[in-house]
Amino acid sequence: MSAQPRSDASSPGSAAQAPEARLLTEAVTRLRRALRSSIRTDYPWETLPMAQVELLQVLGEHSPARVSDLAARRRLAQSTVSGLIGQMITAGLVARDVDSADRRASVVTLTDAGREKLAAWTTAHERRIHAALAALDDNSRAAIRNALPALFQLAENLDETADSAMDQ
Repeated sequence: MSAQPRSDASSPGSAAQAPEARLLTEAVTRLRRALRSSIRTDYPWETLPMAQVELLQVLGEHSPARVSDLAARRRLAQSTVSGLIGQMITAGLVARDVDSADRRASVVTLTDAGREKLAAWTTAHERRIHAALAALDDNSRAAIRNALPALFQLAENLDETADSAMDQ
């Protein structure tokens, strides 16, 4: 597979006024796919579905949390998150407890096993990305480093757009 983006200007959604959007979409998709497959190759023990990893990440930052809050943060249906949480409880990654603020409700927290799994997942991905970055030349590494603040701002803009769409 070529390391260069496709230049097919006739592909659906490739409006002439937004080639950067198309190329960035392609780059992000390829990065996620490459990272996912390289992790599975280099670390065969890593079988956690991405949806569960994302819930572990949210819980790592905001724990304890209600299922409804997790669903809102991940922009998923509450029933989907409930199903994922059920699988994660069975796997010992999270625990369900009574919400101390409202004893009628429950909250989800990371277990020690969940924290360990999240830390191992994060370490494996950082190690893999570090190796890929090390294979780049200095200019390419500098370009990526310089683009990071803008990429974080882009993610914030996307989150704000999604939030305002949900409010309507």
